[in-house]
Amino acid sequence: MEFFKDTFILQGGPVMYPLLFVSLLGFVMFIERALFLHKGQIGTEDFLSGIKNLVNKKRLVEALTLCEDTPGPMARIVKSALLHFGESREQVRSAIQAAALVEIPALERRIGTIAAIARIAPLLGFLGTLVAAVQALYALEGSNGDSGEFSRLLSEALITSATGLAIGVMATVAHHFLYGRVRSLVHDFEWVGHSIHEFLTTTPATHGEASAEEKNPSVE
Repeated sequence: MEFFKDTFILQGGPVMYPLLFVSLLGFVMFIERALFLHKGQIGTEDFLSGIKNLVNKKRLVEALTLCEDTPGPMARIVKSALLHFGESREQVRSAIQAAALVEIPALERRIGTIAAIARIAPLLGFLGTLVAAVQALYALEGSNGDSGEFSRLLSEALITSATGLAIGVMATVAHHFLYGRVRSLVHDFEWVGHSIHEFLTTTPATHGEASAEEKNPSVE
């Protein structure tokens, strides 16, 4: 750690500290978002097949329980549709769209911050370069051509620029990766929403409810 500090952070100058801060912030956000999006992905086809099978067997309560036990936004969208089973096509569609509108902002949370870090980091590195360049000019003028001090400040300028660009590149890659995962989930939302909407609106409502005799068995 001491070697890292003495040879990298101190040589990069004071601008290295905000650069390290934004890099740590971006890394933590990336890990948190990647885990969150991974948890939201399920076996969509198997899950939907199980829901349809339960509804066809008149076991709507079990289908709702399956949605509650399944993690991720997909199950919550399907649950919202099931809660409106037996209503008009427009009502079922509105329920699905409303549930999706709630879930999408949660998926996109903090991804914009990572994109901002990708833009800010190179600017911080460039700021460090300018500061070091100005210091190098003053040092060169005051030391009557001392090349050692000039070389130290020049290396400081290069380190900050390189660090800022490296952080910017990594943040850009992280942003594109997370954005692609979000778009994939949104595509699944659309497919699942359309599939469950068509299934529920073409299935008689009696399939999703127990019969009167099952609810209130007569006593002989």
